[in-house]
Amino acid sequence: ASRTARGRPVVNILPIDGDEKITVMLPVHEYREDHFIFMATSNGTVKKTTLMDFSRPRTSGLIAIELEEGNRLIGAAITDGAKDVMLFGSRGKVIRFKESEVRAMGRTARGVRGIKLKMFETVISLIIPDSKASLLIASRNGYGKRSRLEDYSVIGRGGQGMIGMKFSERNGDVVGAVQVSEGDEVILISDRGTLVRIPADEVSEQGRNTQGVRLINLASDEQLVGMAPVDEPEDLVLIDDTPPDEDAGSG
Repeated sequence: ASRTARGRPVVNILPIDGDEKITVMLPVHEYREDHFIFMATSNGTVKKTTLMDFSRPRTSGLIAIELEEGNRLIGAAITDGAKDVMLFGSRGKVIRFKESEVRAMGRTARGVRGIKLKMFETVISLIIPDSKASLLIASRNGYGKRSRLEDYSVIGRGGQGMIGMKFSERNGDVVGAVQVSEGDEVILISDRGTLVRIPADEVSEQGRNTQGVRLINLASDEQLVGMAPVDEPEDLVLIDDTPPDEDAGSG
């Protein structure tokens, strides 16, 4: 379809319930026994399941993780069993641990604790860190910062983690954490539909225990709700989506 096309409703393609939402899409080139899908939920639970367990799809879908009432999947990634894992809490805490600390489980298992959360705190992002990238964190009131991934040391799974961004009344809750590389841009969007695109390199790099700088100007009743990195290819191929002339000859 063209860039301006509306597309098809997902409910017409995939068998999802009315109150269910898509969290992540993972391209799979090959199903291998030594690769896994690593998942994280909003209450701090993590789970690792062999990729081969998903090699025989059903028309009704496959259960990937058993969720209790009030819990939801917030992220998933394909790993090789030897990666680090980072979980980001809504109050600015971050935990980093070895993927090997989580044993592989069946599809219907609930998983194990990845981070210990305080009351009213939730996990908002799962990242498999890339040593060549840096970390960009954004808060509800439009503030954020970049920091080096090496500033976050590996600690044991299940703890409270370390400060990734200072929680304050000025900042509000953390709403997004993404990896960015040199030359990347970031799209920020508010609950009022305001969308801003900024170069990630222009966000100042700061230490972990800091409040960050303003990323987007918001109205008094407006909040930041989402953030996504944009990595465009250098050589863009433009597709002409003009309908062909039916009267034209085949040439």
